[in-house]
Amino acid sequence: MAPIRTLLSGLLGTALLIPGTSAGAAPAAEAQTVDYRGLRLALPADWRVVDLDRNPDACLRLDLPTLYLGHAGTQAECTGRAVAGRADTLHLEPLDGAPERADVPTVDVDSRSLPREVPPRSDSNELRYALHRSGIMATVSYGATPDGVRRVLARARAVAPAPARPPVVAVPATGGPKPRTAQDPFKGEGFDACTAPTQKTMDAWRAASPFGAIGVYIGGRARACAQPRLTARWVERQAAAGWHLMPIWVGPQPWHHAGTGLSTDPSEANAQGREAAEGAVDAARSLRLAEGTVLYNDLENYTDRATWDAPVVAYLTAWTDRLHELGFRSAAYVSVSSGVKALKAHYHQAPHAMPDVLWSARWNLSATVGDADMGLAKGTAKWAGPRRAHQFRGDHKATYGGVGLTIDRSWVDVNPAALGPVGRKGF
Repeated sequence: MAPIRTLLSGLLGTALLIPGTSAGAAPAAEAQTVDYRGLRLALPADWRVVDLDRNPDACLRLDLPTLYLGHAGTQAECTGRAVAGRADTLHLEPLDGAPERADVPTVDVDSRSLPREVPPRSDSNELRYALHRSGIMATVSYGATPDGVRRVLARARAVAPAPARPPVVAVPATGGPKPRTAQDPFKGEGFDACTAPTQKTMDAWRAASPFGAIGVYIGGRARACAQPRLTARWVERQAAAGWHLMPIWVGPQPWHHAGTGLSTDPSEANAQGREAAEGAVDAARSLRLAEGTVLYNDLENYTDRATWDAPVVAYLTAWTDRLHELGFRSAAYVSVSSGVKALKAHYHQAPHAMPDVLWSARWNLSATVGDADMGLAKGTAKWAGPRRAHQFRGDHKATYGGVGLTIDRSWVDVNPAALGPVGRKGF
């Protein structure tokens, strides 16, 4: 029988930094040693070690310092949307069977040492290294920079011979499915979950649930959960089954945090909005989503409107403008008590730069997109027509077809074709 999985042959070297320590800080005095498939690492004592083979329902959370081992399972334990603090995490799995990740850049490493060049830009603070000599895929998630986890990989120490024939990793190819919108006109119930459900779940829910739309988190620095199943093929299969997809970007948020926070300076928030749009479009194109697709920006609730209203509006209007320039449509997920109020108060200043679709969060159990439920004035022309969604129930467990998930629930009335041509002057 193989060794216990908490002593699995791993990939990493001698020291993993505790979150918050500087690059030159010494490793923690107390450490746990973990082996995985012929490679060894030492973890600080406060790191979790999660065996995904033994616990397939475990969520690959990005806010706790964790080593994940093995291929991801159902992730049925996942909840949430955005997190204020991202941690250094590492996910090790065999190259054989590692999924394509359209939302995360992958670096091929043929030697035993990591390349010294600066890794590719990642708008979601995640990177993957295909370690061919060891037959391991290493996915790192980080708070501010990837330096700490990269240093661990660079110090990886072999404790067993490498596989004679390392398997070939599944990485996104230049070909593949043709771009598609995956957004036929839809009116009805939708849901979103922290991570893209398994195909078994999607099939079961398509047959037994009231839902016809699904929100899926395609990236962003404040995203709460990893997306090991999010591929162009996954998108293609859901679209073919008739699902209306709502791609969600979780960019900087209206809170004070160096890694995930929105700037309180409207001019800087404007730049962050444009950057978020570019990251979302990169992810959408990797997932083969066609131009014209509505991309949703998840911006969580805030209470200090005096501080945040101006930067929130600057951020979301810049997000919209840049998406239009890149050929995509814009949407914003915002709370009725904060973001909706900010947008409608400033609507007259830049109606052309307002999000094309408004997704209001108001957990009042009312499955409509009426003006009152959306937080809008009665009879308003703002976002009138098929340009609305209302999240009317938050985190709760739902089971259909014998398969359970933790979800948020929305009523959706969106028709991208009715939004007019993409471009600044079309809105």
